[in-house]
Amino acid sequence: MNANPNYGFIPYGKHKLTDEDKKEVLKVLNSQFLTQGPAVPSFEKEITLKVGAKEAIAVNSATSGLHLSCLALGLSKGDYLWTTPITFVASANCALYCGAKIDFVDINPKTGLICTNALEEKLKKARKANSLPKIVIPVHLSGTSCDMKKIHDLSIKYGFKIIEDASHAIGGKYKNIPVGSCKYSEITVFSFHPVKIITTGEGGIISTNNKKVAKLIRNLRSHGITKDKNDFKYEPKGSWVYEQQYLGYNYRMNDIQAALGLSQLKRLEIIVEKRNQLLESYKTLLKGLPLKFLEIPKNVISSVHLCVIRLENKNEKFHKKVFEGMKSANIGVQLHYLPVHLHPFYQNFGFSEGDFPNAESYSSCALSLPLFFDISNDEQKYVAETLKGLIT
Repeated sequence: MNANPNYGFIPYGKHKLTDEDKKEVLKVLNSQFLTQGPAVPSFEKEITLKVGAKEAIAVNSATSGLHLSCLALGLSKGDYLWTTPITFVASANCALYCGAKIDFVDINPKTGLICTNALEEKLKKARKANSLPKIVIPVHLSGTSCDMKKIHDLSIKYGFKIIEDASHAIGGKYKNIPVGSCKYSEITVFSFHPVKIITTGEGGIISTNNKKVAKLIRNLRSHGITKDKNDFKYEPKGSWVYEQQYLGYNYRMNDIQAALGLSQLKRLEIIVEKRNQLLESYKTLLKGLPLKFLEIPKNVISSVHLCVIRLENKNEKFHKKVFEGMKSANIGVQLHYLPVHLHPFYQNFGFSEGDFPNAESYSSCALSLPLFFDISNDEQKYVAETLKGLIT
């Protein structure tokens, strides 16, 4: 199929910057603080108001946020962390950064989210084997919240902590409560990569209702250093003194990023509404074709980070043909995701094909279609027509 001459390349996702965004960034560039200034605390405050959590800590990526969250909850050598195989590798890598062990829970094939029934069954077996997880990370794939109340109920019964990987999900809601409120978890982590709902270029933020955890994360974010004299272990010899109390990291967000985030955050509801409208447009355009969209539970408002379809034909050769056909038509489809346990690195830990059949079946037929704020009706129609020509 020839490349589309009218639209150029249509990516699966991209950012949108307004003149107001650029003005806010320019203000920081013209100020005396490019980093460790007032913009980051302001951004953190606005996030707490938006999601309804008591604390927010800005970091340089969601990956950093996951790592710090695991450290703050005490994950260490000998512990287990469980997550879903259908996610970006960072959701699992954060366990290994802490020296812990990783395992996975299969997905619900209709939603692509961690299957709570599979989680419960695995927990029962783990209790008997004395190998219960210390932390479970449910991933809000495509911006759709997992069943957090059910997972929270299981956490009380089996004694694990919960970190929500909400990299896709800022602006989403579960049971009419904003994702990030941490009503059903200890911590939530968001991403602001350029293809996400809002962007800070690179960056992320952690929300929590636990002030002690938030304080520890803030110290770990900046080399494990504190300048608060109330927390000093030793009597300070002068106003210049600071103490490193932990082995921390340089995971800070800078003020340039925070200024962009503050500006974009003002449009969050508009962005999420538009993304939901674009998803509905695809459902209309693709109605009757041999494919299914990921289901969004009735008690969830998705932020629709991705538009994932599953082809009814699960033959891997057919999947590849459709994928390559869309690419040759200058349509930037993507797979979200190859199951983590099938990556060569994770096979070094004993994982192999067949371990999580629902995740593997999903990845053999899933396809993310282009969806971003400025995609036009004509571009969506072109995507739909091209797809239809390849699968019918």
